[in-house]
Amino acid sequence: MSDPSRGDNAGTSAGWGPVTRVENPDGQSPILLICEHASNAIPARYGDLGLGLPERESHIAWDPGALGVARGLSRLLDAPLVHATVSRLVLDLNRDPSAPDSIPTVSERTTIPGNLDLDPAERAFRAREVYAAFHGKVDAFAEMRLASGRLRAVVSVHSFTPIYRDVPRPWDIGLIFDADARYARTVEMGLKRDARLTIGMNEPYSPADRVFHTLERHAVRRGLAPLMIEIRNDLIRTENGQSSWSNRLAPLLRDGVPTS
Repeated sequence: MSDPSRGDNAGTSAGWGPVTRVENPDGQSPILLICEHASNAIPARYGDLGLGLPERESHIAWDPGALGVARGLSRLLDAPLVHATVSRLVLDLNRDPSAPDSIPTVSERTTIPGNLDLDPAERAFRAREVYAAFHGKVDAFAEMRLASGRLRAVVSVHSFTPIYRDVPRPWDIGLIFDADARYARTVEMGLKRDARLTIGMNEPYSPADRVFHTLERHAVRRGLAPLMIEIRNDLIRTENGQSSWSNRLAPLLRDGVPTS
């Protein structure tokens, strides 16, 4: 049986490397960091999915800057980080695999030719080799941390585009939460100390947009504190921007973890 603290998984049976990577597995923080949209990599079996380089490097393929922020938080908090190594254009890990848009055919206004007219066998293949491999790894790792009394919160790190379908988004950061709002409200209070920030509570997304799937699976059902962080991606495109946001958020996340 594989050690869930390692970065290997059954994804290699698909003909590519592991779809999951675990960093700082022995971190002492009670927070587990997750970054589902960390990568824009497309496995060779899918070529370029019929897209040009600009599309494959844009936000439709991943969350630019999110992994850099998550890695900074992992270092500053001494928290384990689990992140994906495959683009969400292959399969969106923050969706139930039964959802039609878990494998997008259109993202914003871009058609994904390589995802059109997929047969059930291909959809099942991706669900097994990407979704099940990733979330199975997170499940195993979370259960191991719980068993040792080292897990109280799960934080997923994302980024969003400043303009979506011609509509500007004014927020610098969004905190996404569902019924358990304790963690989000505590972090909000800390962020409000900087009057320059525009903070969105359940903006630019909310659980009603079906973006809470990962946290429902790995935090809510275990009774852990959930929090989804969305940072506007023009603010974290550079290493300096990523470092700045990691340093801003780390103490708020550390001190705000609910104790019960």
